[in-house]
Amino acid sequence: MTNQALLERRYNLLGKASPLFYERPLQFVRGEGVWLYDIDGKRYLDAYNNVPHVGHCHPQVVEALCRQAGTLNTHTRYLDETIIEYGEKLVSKFDPSLSRVHLCCTGTESNELALRIARTCTGASGVIVSDFAYHGNSKTVAEISSAFPNPEGVGTDVRVVTVPDVYRLRPGIDAASAAEAYAKDIAAAIEDMAANGIKPAALLVDTIFSCEGLPTVPAEYLEKAVALVRAAGGLYIADEVQPGFGRTGTGMWGYEQYDVVPDIVTMGKPMGNGHPLAGVVVRPDLMDAFGKETTYFNTFGGNPVSCAVGLAVLDVIEREGLMENANTVGNYARDGLRKLAERHDIIGDVRGPGLFFGAEMVRDRQTREPATEETGTIINAMRERGIIISRTGRADNVLKIRPPMPFSKDNADFLLSALDDTLQAL
Repeated sequence: MTNQALLERRYNLLGKASPLFYERPLQFVRGEGVWLYDIDGKRYLDAYNNVPHVGHCHPQVVEALCRQAGTLNTHTRYLDETIIEYGEKLVSKFDPSLSRVHLCCTGTESNELALRIARTCTGASGVIVSDFAYHGNSKTVAEISSAFPNPEGVGTDVRVVTVPDVYRLRPGIDAASAAEAYAKDIAAAIEDMAANGIKPAALLVDTIFSCEGLPTVPAEYLEKAVALVRAAGGLYIADEVQPGFGRTGTGMWGYEQYDVVPDIVTMGKPMGNGHPLAGVVVRPDLMDAFGKETTYFNTFGGNPVSCAVGLAVLDVIEREGLMENANTVGNYARDGLRKLAERHDIIGDVRGPGLFFGAEMVRDRQTREPATEETGTIINAMRERGIIISRTGRADNVLKIRPPMPFSKDNADFLLSALDDTLQAL
C-alpha cells in the first residue's frame, strides 16, 4: 500500500492526534540489527529506536520467544522456572539492596506501581519530579509528567523542580555551585508541600533526564536532592526506562552515574527488545510492607514468554559486550560531534552518555538562542539521507541520537558524515 493511502486510512482510524515522525511519514516493512527498510526497499540507519535494544529482530531473542511460545505461556500464579530464573538474573544486575522484582508490561505500569509502593510504604502522597519529564500515560503517571500537555495537568500533590543544566544555568549560578543552588529547589518543594498539608512520598527522576535534553547534571545534585527527600520521609525512584540495560556505557543503570542508590527502580522499553516487558525492582522491606496492604498481580506481566525474551536480552548484552560497545562507540561519536562543532556554529553543546547522545542546536553561541526550526529541518534532512534520529529538550532543539546497542563506529561515521552534509546545506 502506498504511504498516502495508508496515511488516509490511519487518519480515519486513529485520528490526527496520534503523532507521526517526519514531514513525509515513513512506512517500514523490515528491520535487522541497526537497519530499517521501507516499503520501497530503501535502507535506513536506525539511530533513534531504543526499544529494539540489542538490535531489530535479534535471532537469539526471536528464537527464545518462539521456543517458549510454542511450549507454554500462562502467568505468574503458577510455579515456573523461567520466571524465577529471569527475575534472579535481573536483580543480580542491581545493588544488593535492590533484590525484589514485580514484572509488568509497560513503563507506564512500572512507574504507576512504583508510586503505589512509595505512597503505601511512606503513608504520604507527595511526589517531586523534574519540570520537563515524561514517565508514562496513565492518569496517575500523566499527573507527574510535565513535558507534554495533558488534560489531567500536574497533580495537586506533585511539585516540579528544574534540574541544573551546566550549559544553561540560571543567571548568577556557576557550575561549581549549581548542585547546591538547585538542591534548594527541592527543599522549597518540600516546604511548600508541608505548608499545604502534604508529605513527600518520593522523588522520581529519569536518571538521564532525556526529555530535558540530556543536560550535563552535576553528580552531587542528585545526591543532595535524594538526601533532602529521604530526610523528609520520602523515597528515591529511579526511572530507568530509557537509561537502563547498559545504555550509558559505564554501568548497567543510569543511577550508577551518581553516588546514591535508589529505593525503587522502574524499567520498560528495551527490556524485551520490542516485546512488552517492564518491571519494578525494589528493596525487600518495601515490597514486604506493600504486600501487607495488597497483592500485586498482572495477567500478562512476567509471563513465561516475556521472561524467556528478557533472559535472551540479558544474555545478548553480556555475550556481545554491548555495554562496553556503548561506551566505546558513544565516546567516538561524541568526539565526532565536537569536531563538527568546530565547523558548524549551530552546534552549541555536545552531551549525553554512552549510546544516548546528542547536540544542542543554537542560532547564536553567545545568546544560546534555541535553533528549534532549524533542528526540525535537520531531522527531516537526515531522514532523506537514510538516517533516523529525533529531537528532544524544552525547545525541541537537541538532536536525540539513541540507536540500538550494536551501533558501530562505521555506523557513527555514516551518521556524522550525513550530519556534516546536512549542516552545510542549511
